[in-house]
Amino acid sequence: MGLKWEQIKHRLEVPKDEDAHYENTTWCNRDLIPMPPERRTWGIWGYFGYWTVSGSCISAWSTGSTLLALGLSPQQAIGVVILGGFLTGLLAVSAGWMGENHHIGFTVSSRFSWGMRGSYFPVVLRVFVACMWFGMQAYWGGQATRVMWGAIIPGFAHMKNFFSESSHLLTNDFIGLIIWMAAFVPLVLVPPERLQIPFAISFVFFAGSCFGLLIWAVHNAGGPGSMFHEPGTADNLGWAFMFGITAILGAWGAGTLGQSDWTRYANRKFAPTLSQLVAAPITIAVTAIIGIIVTSASRDILGGEVMWNPIYLLSDIQENYHSSPRARAGVFFASLGLVSSQLAISVVLNSVSTGMDMAGLCPKYINIIRGSYIMAIIGIATQPWQLVNTADRFLKVLSGFGVFMAPATGVLLADYHVVRRAKLKLNDLYTGNSSSIYWFNKGVNWRAIVAFFSGVWPLLPGLVGTVNSSTDPSMTNWIRLYNLTFIVGLAISFVVFWVLNRVFPPPGLGVEAPFVDEDVLYGLGEESSEDNGIGIGSGRGGEKVGVGADKHPAHATVSA
Repeated sequence: MGLKWEQIKHRLEVPKDEDAHYENTTWCNRDLIPMPPERRTWGIWGYFGYWTVSGSCISAWSTGSTLLALGLSPQQAIGVVILGGFLTGLLAVSAGWMGENHHIGFTVSSRFSWGMRGSYFPVVLRVFVACMWFGMQAYWGGQATRVMWGAIIPGFAHMKNFFSESSHLLTNDFIGLIIWMAAFVPLVLVPPERLQIPFAISFVFFAGSCFGLLIWAVHNAGGPGSMFHEPGTADNLGWAFMFGITAILGAWGAGTLGQSDWTRYANRKFAPTLSQLVAAPITIAVTAIIGIIVTSASRDILGGEVMWNPIYLLSDIQENYHSSPRARAGVFFASLGLVSSQLAISVVLNSVSTGMDMAGLCPKYINIIRGSYIMAIIGIATQPWQLVNTADRFLKVLSGFGVFMAPATGVLLADYHVVRRAKLKLNDLYTGNSSSIYWFNKGVNWRAIVAFFSGVWPLLPGLVGTVNSSTDPSMTNWIRLYNLTFIVGLAISFVVFWVLNRVFPPPGLGVEAPFVDEDVLYGLGEESSEDNGIGIGSGRGGEKVGVGADKHPAHATVSA
């Protein structure tokens, strides 16, 4: 029986490369090792495609609703979007540099800041948020699919609902979700290093939808619409402007925190940098500007309420033109762009990064593909249609997770760029015992914990006040501080972590060692008795090479 169980466990292990020089262990598998040269396939134009997908999406389109709700005028909102997009690009460069330089993702990067065991905390936090957001993205993707099929078959748009009212889910929405998921499932099987073409196709479709709606709206309204010329209503323009910038940073914060998940596929240094600094702000700004103009003009054309979500706008357009053939054709092609955008953004911001995070939790049995499917199951199991329709407070809480993401970003940036100055001992990032300089105290770095919660606690009163829609005057300043979540949380954790490391220097500062020795990946075969984390691999000529202690002094350097 014991032998049979061991065989089952062996078969459940994730696949390895042929002739691999690594083993699947507690800390390592194919998706966690530093990206080998043959898998670094992303160049400048590939990263332009990545950011056009990230910046040209339904979330960017709807950004204007957030900014105008802060009391900004449309023109002021456009200025905020441009500046916020540029700052997002700078943040992406900073957070993605370890991927460009050392070819490791966020999951492994967390180990040198939090400790080998402590790294589970930020990874689990990101997995939780990503699963919830995937459920939302899938639900919106299903609705876009429903609109697309409703353009082909008008009766589908008015299909009889067979679900109870309490389910908050229409039958045609459910069918749209099933169709969208059927398209998403095989997309997960495409390796991240081969996603450039799907991203390019998605961008072309979505760009066509955006500019098609823009032409329709401006032509029929005779301009950008009356709402576009309305003045701002903010009592304090400076606060509103800052709130707007932090809203932009917060919206793309999780994506920038995990930038190294993608930059590790760069085929040369600086390949992602130009797209981060140029494509990111341009695509975010252009999409948001088009969203503001189309929303303003469509209100005048359709004579209804302000419709920020383009999915519902397309549905209203088809109804307004009584499902005429021309209207249905336009709605079909526009909704096709929205469907493809939801597929691409779910891969960019959810699937690959979450799959890698889950792989970090159980590398022997989970890789990116398996982790992505687990994420999808959890995301759908949360019944996002219930959350969207009935739990406004829950959505505020979910959005408030920026309170935790911002300090996590501050810790990572301070450690890599200021404390360690981009010098890592890569082999120790895969060593699960006290011989690793990243073991700290029983696998946990207390400095990261203190810095993290230093950045979190000032923002919690404002989060509570926002979730409860508090009107208490004593909460005003706390809520204002909370509205600056990403800037404040990142800055506090960054400074506190840097100070703690100056006063209490961690071991191994300035030490460097490769994960690759003489063009051979080494590491992680047999497990140590301490925590089943360390292993061995083969060097040249079949010689066994240990990982954990510095077995390669010729490759290690210590800076003064």
